[in-house]
Amino acid sequence: MIVKMKKEATREQMIHVEEILVGKGFQVRDISGIEYGVIGVVGDTSKIDVRDVEALVGVEKVTRIQEPFKQANRVFRGEDTVIEVGDIRIGGGNFTIMAGPCSVESRDQITEVARAVNASGAQVLRGGAYKPRTSPYAFQGMELEGLELLKEARKETGMPIVTELMAPSLVEKFDEDVDIIQIGARNMQNFDLLKAVGKTRKPVLLKRGMSATIEEWLMAAEYIMAEGNPNVILCERGIRTYEKFTRNTLDLSAVLAVKKLSHLPVIVDPSHATGKRWMVKDLALAAAAVGADGLMIEVHNDPENALCDGAQSLTPEQFEDTVRGVEQILNVVGKKM
Repeated sequence: MIVKMKKEATREQMIHVEEILVGKGFQVRDISGIEYGVIGVVGDTSKIDVRDVEALVGVEKVTRIQEPFKQANRVFRGEDTVIEVGDIRIGGGNFTIMAGPCSVESRDQITEVARAVNASGAQVLRGGAYKPRTSPYAFQGMELEGLELLKEARKETGMPIVTELMAPSLVEKFDEDVDIIQIGARNMQNFDLLKAVGKTRKPVLLKRGMSATIEEWLMAAEYIMAEGNPNVILCERGIRTYEKFTRNTLDLSAVLAVKKLSHLPVIVDPSHATGKRWMVKDLALAAAAVGADGLMIEVHNDPENALCDGAQSLTPEQFEDTVRGVEQILNVVGKKM
């Protein structure tokens, strides 16, 4: 529920309204704009009569949010959310490229890739220390050793790191060591994990589940935000359909839908969406053109011998070419890297 105060309402009147709502068991958020005081109300607002709130001194209008996601809703916050990671700003007209290997394989590998993507214009280094795999016999990642190697690459290049978290028991470790915590597609509805990262204030990159609707995706973001962490970045990475030619089916319409429904930034992962490196550049350009706030691209210094997802990984040279193409699109749409 959104409570809009009158333009001439005083700060004291707004505080009085907030106190009444808190007294009734609701959480309140000050989401005021430049000209009007606005209160976001979180909780089961079906229990309250809108007319009672509208009767309070200073209140102009009360609007119920129809969708089940509240804090992630565009109605709850009119302007785009901007997530700050050091000097990097994600969302709000900024365009962020996250790049690196599917998994950390060695010190030399992650360091070489980090240097290459940094030189080509990537702002965030991605790399998997823990890897969820369909087969229990596949390479599962270097785990904590891989995380330490990511930290070394960050120290050398200055790039913040994003890597996937799979277990609530590691939240404290990731909160301390990682700049952006990734929740992968397979864990999008792991509600205990979502609640755990929601108790941090660390930016969370939430990938869309393999068969998730847009509403389910936004509700997963709501789980994180309901625990107090507003720093959520959404990532479209393709969904499972009947089509077998590509690894998944990239849903670029989801970028537009999310932009209409939510204030959260949304980036696109064309690597996992296609599973084919020759498709990555063109879909990266399309994502930039359609209004995405960034990209997540897999890059490997030796894709043919990668331990994970080599077929969808760009070489450093291909990545540089992709970034140059994206820059041309951004000049047209008016975004900046």
